[in-house]
Amino acid sequence: MTTPTMLGRFTPRQKQWAAVALALVLLVLPLGLQGMGNAWVRIADVALLYVLLALGLNIVVGYAGLLDLGFVAFFAVGAYLFALLASPHLTDTFPALAMMFPNGLHTPLWAVVPMAALVAGVFGILLGAPTLRLRGDYLAIVTLGFGEIIRVFLNNLDQPVNITNGPKGLGQIDSASFFGLDLGKTLAVGGLELASVTLYYYLFLALVVVSVVVCHRMERSRIGRAWMAIREDEIAAKAMGINTRNMKLLAFGMGATFGGVAGALFGAFQGFVSPESFSLMESVMIVAMVVLGGIGHLPGVILGAVLLAALPEVLRYVGGPLQSMTDGRVDAAILRQLLIALAMIGIMLLRPRGLLPAPDQGKSLQGKP
Repeated sequence: MTTPTMLGRFTPRQKQWAAVALALVLLVLPLGLQGMGNAWVRIADVALLYVLLALGLNIVVGYAGLLDLGFVAFFAVGAYLFALLASPHLTDTFPALAMMFPNGLHTPLWAVVPMAALVAGVFGILLGAPTLRLRGDYLAIVTLGFGEIIRVFLNNLDQPVNITNGPKGLGQIDSASFFGLDLGKTLAVGGLELASVTLYYYLFLALVVVSVVVCHRMERSRIGRAWMAIREDEIAAKAMGINTRNMKLLAFGMGATFGGVAGALFGAFQGFVSPESFSLMESVMIVAMVVLGGIGHLPGVILGAVLLAALPEVLRYVGGPLQSMTDGRVDAAILRQLLIALAMIGIMLLRPRGLLPAPDQGKSLQGKP
C-alpha cells in the first residue's frame, strides 16, 4: 500500500539535480550578497560557523541523546587556542618565548585546526567522564556548569600570570592564510574583486561540506547506530552488548572536536576573542538550532542553524523602523529578541518535532488493517 511518505520521496536522479542546483546557489551566493554590502556576506559567514557548531552538538544531542548545555566551552577552547598561537600576546607576556620566536608565533590556521580539534576533544571526554551515570535534567545542569567554569576561567586567567588577558580579550590575531593567500585581504580575480568576508565564506563552506559528509558517514556506521540505540533505550542497548560508557565518551569527544574547529575559525575570522562571546546564551542558541531544525536529522539541523544565526541579523533591519514607529520608546535590540522568541514559539507549536524532523522519529505502532 502506498503511503504519503512514499509519495513524497524524490527519485535518485531528482536528488542529484537538486544537489547540483544547491551547490551552484551556495557558490554564487556571496557574489550576489556582495552587491548589497559585505555585511550580508558576513551574516552568511556567521551562519556557516553556527552550522558547524550545530553539527557537532547534533552528535551529542541528536545521535546519542545526551543533553549538553555547555557546548560553547569547546567553541571557546578552539578560539582561545588560535588566539594564543596566532597573536603577540604570549611573546609579549613571556620573555623566554620572545627570545625563541623573535618574529612572534604566527601559527597558521591549517596547523591550529587539528590541535584545536584534539584539545577540544580531550575536554569533551573530560566532561563526559564524570557524567556517565547522569541523565536528563541532571546531565544538563552538570554540562551547564562546565560551560560556565570555562568562561569564568577565561575571564580570570590574567592573574597572577596573564594567559588569557582576562575580560579585555585577545586582539591582533592573524587572519587565515593558505599557500600565500591571505584571507584577510581582498583578492582580485580577473575583473572581479573578492572581499575578505567572501574568501572566508568559501573556507567555511568547504569545512561545512566536509563536516556534513563526516556526520553522514558516522550516522550510517555501527557507531552511529550504537549512539541511536543508547538514545532510544540505554538499558536495552547495554543488554545488546553495546559498551555504553565508551560510546558516550566518544560522542562527547567527537562533538567537541567540531566545536574546537569552529572556534579556531571564529578566532581567525573575528581577529579578536573575549569571554563575552562564549556566554550561556550561546549554548542555549546552539541547542535551539538543533531542536528547531529537527533533532538527529542533518538537513534539519543545518536549516535550524542557518535560520537562528541569520534571523537576528536580518531582523536588525526590522527592529529599527519599528523603534522609530514607537518614537524610540521600545529598544530595537529587545524588540528583535522578542520577534525571534515569538517566531521560535510559533514554529515549535506548529512543528513540535522540528522543521525537518528525521523520517524515522515519532512513528507510532499501527495495528493491522
